[in-house]
Amino acid sequence: MGFIIRRTLPEDAYECTACRIASWRAAYRGIIPDEYLDSLSIEERAEKLKEYLNNEPKDHEGHCVIYENEIIGILSIGKCRDEDKPDAGEIEAIYFLEKFWGKGCGIELIDFAIDRLKSMGYTEIIIWVLEENNRARKFYEKRGFAFDGTKKEIIIGKPLIEIRYVLNPAV
Repeated sequence: MGFIIRRTLPEDAYECTACRIASWRAAYRGIIPDEYLDSLSIEERAEKLKEYLNNEPKDHEGHCVIYENEIIGILSIGKCRDEDKPDAGEIEAIYFLEKFWGKGCGIELIDFAIDRLKSMGYTEIIIWVLEENNRARKFYEKRGFAFDGTKKEIIIGKPLIEIRYVLNPAV
């Protein structure tokens, strides 16, 4: 498709946040309450992202996907945040604007994420996904991720269940 993946800069915060919120609204409508999705503020979240990017931890990386001078996708990776997986890497966020779904962009970005995490020394990669998000679950399963039986409840406008997928890529 001809897009570029590069590290996210603090000045990308607004456009990355707009991309993430648009993706959330498309992907999670019917899973997360509409009132919550509709209340998401780009300005408020962009300020938090900019602050984070200015002080990004050394064991985490943010990347953005650019196509025709527009940020169309985002990726956040790094050291796994789960206490029982201290040596694993994690794909914390991977989102694309809806009009780019099904065009191979996600495959390229997840492969990029896996390669980056492997180059950081991780031999196990995890990603959390909402249990009701069947589209994402099928996508991760096609890329070799498998549900490891771990679940947790989170609150995003209502109680939701996240499930953990694990990949052990060949190093």
